[in-house]
Amino acid sequence: MKRRTAITPLIPALALPLVGLAVPAMAQEATDTAAAVAETVAPIVDKGDATWMMVSAILVMAMSIPGLALFYGGLVRAKNMLSVLMQVFTIFCVMALLWVMFGYSLAFTGAGSAEDATWLTPFIGGFSKAFLSGVDASSLAETFTQNVFVPEYVFITFQLAFACIASALIVGATVERMKFSAMLIFVVIWFFFSYLPMAHMVWWWGGPSAYDGPAGYLFGHGDLDFAGGTVIHINAGIAGLVAAIMVGPRLGYGKELMAPHNLPFTFIGGCLLWIGWFGFNAGSNMEATGVAAMALLNTVVATAAAALAWAFGEWLFRGHPSLLGGISGAIAGLVGITPAAGFVGPMGAIVIGLAAGFLCMWFVVSIKAKLGIDESLDVFGIHGIGGIVGAILTGVFASPSLGGSGVFDYSTGAVAEGYSIASQVMTQTMGVIVAVVWSAVVSFVALLIVKAVVGLRVPANDERQGLDTTTHGENAYNS
Repeated sequence: MKRRTAITPLIPALALPLVGLAVPAMAQEATDTAAAVAETVAPIVDKGDATWMMVSAILVMAMSIPGLALFYGGLVRAKNMLSVLMQVFTIFCVMALLWVMFGYSLAFTGAGSAEDATWLTPFIGGFSKAFLSGVDASSLAETFTQNVFVPEYVFITFQLAFACIASALIVGATVERMKFSAMLIFVVIWFFFSYLPMAHMVWWWGGPSAYDGPAGYLFGHGDLDFAGGTVIHINAGIAGLVAAIMVGPRLGYGKELMAPHNLPFTFIGGCLLWIGWFGFNAGSNMEATGVAAMALLNTVVATAAAALAWAFGEWLFRGHPSLLGGISGAIAGLVGITPAAGFVGPMGAIVIGLAAGFLCMWFVVSIKAKLGIDESLDVFGIHGIGGIVGAILTGVFASPSLGGSGVFDYSTGAVAEGYSIASQVMTQTMGVIVAVVWSAVVSFVALLIVKAVVGLRVPANDERQGLDTTTHGENAYNS
């Protein structure tokens, strides 16, 4: 039976039929037949698709630097502004290199061949393309349409941008007190043992031309994650929560005022994230088609709905709608629509945005304080909660009866019949549980290792002075 599922980025550089083989000059008829076959199977590489994915990759990179950096930087105290910028910037650089060396191969190849797949294949790839071995300017990656391809370098770069921002998101959970070296070691371990397996489990498959071949564990079970609700947001959100608990709260947490020092920076960073997210979601379609346009529109309306839901919810509970609440709601909406962007209609996207905005606001405003966890910049409260809400509601609003696209069978080029909301919600819930447990275990073990090697926290005196001066020898502002 064919796997009936839909997912975002897919396995690159599938084995292509050879074209233009030398044919013995035995008969003109044989030559004509070979030429006709070659013409039939020649891969289609559309410059528009390639251009859109390159632009999308650049937009996603802008989400990290400067978008996320400014968003986080404005939320901390002035004495720690540069430390946050440096952490995000350095993690981006480290992940970019690790991605082309090992990450791409481990995420988007199989641990074994299609004929002799190993037990590891559903969970992690192999090293066949480590250091981009065998990839050159002529290599191709298959899209969601039979025989339509983009250059493999384009796909590699697009996925690189995803890996960079996923790792950088964790920074917000432990700002102002975690060692720079500890953060770098932690995210490297997390990248190899949590991000790459999750990306492989959710996004790796054989493409339309090899639909019945081996696939990632969650992909094979029909999990829908268009652009990274589980792979990126739940994964990073859980890592942030575990890190915040193990590192401990900031000195004076709950007793001293720790207000954001520059909300205009946070607003600018948040808006850059929103603009960059169009590449994040619409670019994940891999083709410049109507589905990409739908994902683009969904990214607008879900985000707008979530921003209003948070702001008006805050108005209701706290008596005032704040700028910080509005921009936080927008990020929650972006997170919520990420797994659903190419599967739901605009009306479903609005409902997902409203739910993500309100529920994230409720968690951050009401639940977080009761837990007593200094999860500083709400990585879990926004990315974890928003990712869970979006992932589960994808199963509801992907239904054709509610304006969704249903589940597309890429091997036949048609929507599969008999969509079951209950069944798909169960599948989505399984994906959430796997992401939560996997990331939590990896993060816990990774932090134990880091604590034993270099320690987790800066000295108390360094924390009081601020990490800009004590760790980096600089000041963001000179009076």
